[in-house]
Amino acid sequence: MKLIETLGRFAESARVQKVISALIVLNALTLGMQTVPELVQIYGPLLEAFDHAVLAVFVAEVSAKLFWRRGEFFKSGWNIFDFVIVSIALVPASGQLSVLRALRILRVLRLMSVVPQMRRVVGALFTAIPGIMSVGAIIMLLFYVSAVLTTNYFGEAFPQWFGSIGESMYTLFQIMTLESWSMGIVRPVMETYPYAWLFFVPFILVTSFAILNLFIGIIVDAMHVQSAIEEEAIHSEADRIEGDIDVLHAELKEIKAVLKALEQRAS
Repeated sequence: MKLIETLGRFAESARVQKVISALIVLNALTLGMQTVPELVQIYGPLLEAFDHAVLAVFVAEVSAKLFWRRGEFFKSGWNIFDFVIVSIALVPASGQLSVLRALRILRVLRLMSVVPQMRRVVGALFTAIPGIMSVGAIIMLLFYVSAVLTTNYFGEAFPQWFGSIGESMYTLFQIMTLESWSMGIVRPVMETYPYAWLFFVPFILVTSFAILNLFIGIIVDAMHVQSAIEEEAIHSEADRIEGDIDVLHAELKEIKAVLKALEQRAS
C-alpha cells in the first residue's frame, strides 16, 4: 500500500508531469512523421518503437494514479479524460480496426490536462457553455426567420442559393462569415432585386458584428470567473496552511511549557 501511494504521488508530481508533456509533444511529432512514406521507409521501426514506449509510459502513469486514488480517481474530470484517451490508444489497430490507428493522435489532447494554462482555458470554455448555448439559440432563431424570408423572396430567381430552407441557411451562414458575400452572392441578387441590400446589410451587422461578438464577451467573462475561482482556491489553501502553522506554533509553545515545567520539577 505504501508503494502504491509513493508511485501515485510520484506520477502526480510536477516533475513527472513536465516529462509527460514533453513526451506528448514528441509523440505528436513522430505520429506526424509516420504520415510521410519516405520517413516511414527509413525510420519506420524506430518510430513505431518510440510510439509503443510512450504509450507504455502513459499507461503506467494513469495506472499509478488509478491504483492510488481508486474511486477518487474518477471524481476528477481531467482524470476521466486521461483515462479515456489512453484507453482509446490501447484499442487493437489491426484488421477491421486498422482505421483506429489514426486515433493515436488524440494523445496530443492530453496536453490540455497536463498544462495548467490549457486547463484554465478549457475550464473557462465549459463555464461559458450555458451562455454560448443561449446565444446559439438566438442565432438559430434569427437564421430560421431569415431563411424563410430569403427563400420566399429570392428562391425563385436564385434556387442554387435560396431554393429551400436548408440552402438559404447555408447561404446565410456564408454571408455571416463574410466569405465572398458581396461579389459572390449579394451583388448578383441585387441585379434582380435592387433593394435586397435592405435585408442583407442589417443581417450582416446583426450577425457578424453583434451576436458573434457576444460569444467573445461570454468567453472573456468566463475566463475572468475561472481566474477568480482559482485565485480564491489559492487564497483558501494559503489560509489553511497559515492556520496549520499557527496550530503548530501553539502546540510547540505547549510542548515547551511542559518541558520547562518538567525541568523545574526535576531540579
